[in-house]
Amino acid sequence: MANLFDTSSFTTTEPLSFTAGDRVAWTRVDIGGDYPPASYSLSYTARKEGAGTVSITATASASGSNYQIIIPASTTANYSAGRYHWQMYIKRTSDNERITLDSGAFIIQPNKATATTDPRSKNKVMLDAIDALLAGRATKDQMGYSIAGRSITRIPLPDLMVWRDRYAAKYVKEVRMERIKAGLGQSGTIKARFV
Repeated sequence: MANLFDTSSFTTTEPLSFTAGDRVAWTRVDIGGDYPPASYSLSYTARKEGAGTVSITATASASGSNYQIIIPASTTANYSAGRYHWQMYIKRTSDNERITLDSGAFIIQPNKATATTDPRSKNKVMLDAIDALLAGRATKDQMGYSIAGRSITRIPLPDLMVWRDRYAAKYVKEVRMERIKAGLGQSGTIKARFV
């Protein structure tokens, strides 16, 4: 594994995901030829989905003819977990004229060392709530969950079983993706029927 504190190991694209409380850094090597850092500045703004007032800004620094972005851990520690949409701007220093060059999205994962939120995915939370209801041991909070606008306590049993299967399939997919990411492969069995 490369040393991620070493500038030569920085990625050349924006991160797709990072954890609040971690240092995050990247270098854009594809912009300086057209927009040299001596005459331009590069910055980012990101806004959290569903929370229009939650925004993040970052300014790049010159690294030769490239633009380098480093957001320290002390800054990201204050970021709220969630999905963000970002835009990258180049600004001409002579007159402050700005152009949007790129955009995308990233996810900020909660810092498990400090977060008090439930670390389960939405699919796992719903699967657990349905299972608890079916077992007759659902908490008041679990009974308050809704699917497609209907309280899970008011969904007929056959429909609830369909929803349980959907959430179970989504959760199994999440687990498989985590295993693949960790280099463990997937544990699923492939079955074939010959006729």
